[in-house]
Amino acid sequence: MLGNYANTQALKTGSVASERLLFDFDDIKLPQTAFKKVVRGDYDVAELAIVTYLQALAHGKPVLLLPTVVMAFPSHPCLSYNSANGVLRPSDLAGKRIGIRAHSVTTVTWVRGILHNDYGVDLDRIHWVAFEDPHVPECVEPPNVTRAPAGKTLTGMLRAGELDAGVVMVSDQQDGLLKPVIPEPSMALHRWRVETQARPLNHVVVVHRDLARAQPWVGEEVVRLLQLSAALVPDMPGADSIQSGIEELRPSLDLIIHYAYQQGLIPRRFAVDELFNM
Repeated sequence: MLGNYANTQALKTGSVASERLLFDFDDIKLPQTAFKKVVRGDYDVAELAIVTYLQALAHGKPVLLLPTVVMAFPSHPCLSYNSANGVLRPSDLAGKRIGIRAHSVTTVTWVRGILHNDYGVDLDRIHWVAFEDPHVPECVEPPNVTRAPAGKTLTGMLRAGELDAGVVMVSDQQDGLLKPVIPEPSMALHRWRVETQARPLNHVVVVHRDLARAQPWVGEEVVRLLQLSAALVPDMPGADSIQSGIEELRPSLDLIIHYAYQQGLIPRRFAVDELFNM
């Protein structure tokens, strides 16, 4: 199960192929809609959000991380407010209602980590309004997370003034009504990258743990093919975040582990190398 991105296109169309593997791709338009199935072990190889993987590892799910990224985008611009209601900055968020797709979504985890560690925001003083359940059923939401009313959408509530802010896609801000809470997000992202040596990553790739143990070469071959496929589009936006290799990924993985542990999403702070233990 693999999303349709510029960096995966060659693999999915067969332009990049293997003499050792034949792929039968599931026809999934939005990979995140299949993440619950991934966690259950329904796929041999699949895309998965990194925070979902951390929770899957914590609760013994039958998937194993491969050291490669297939989808990444910066989180700094994603926290938005409705500019018709006045300017909203990180220092104003205490007591506000912020819409999120789900409590354990990776982008939301990045945003909360940045708000808390870089802007001093007390995350416990925010009312989080979630629209979906976590992908890992053992995930327990804190008391300041509530479920959105049935039939509502995040962007709809934000545009209607029913939410003070929301974690949305940058494309949702194109009409100018929704604007980023973090001022000058591109500059803030650059500073963050320099200070942390991390790069934003969202979706990684996992292999069923039984398959990984029985045939370790499969994971290595999948990573090799994804690298070849990504190399064909070196100028795609965010290409430098589509990384492979444990050492390349180490700073980013270490930081998202730290954020996830801070936010109570995982019971302890894993070492990066633990993520790849069979």
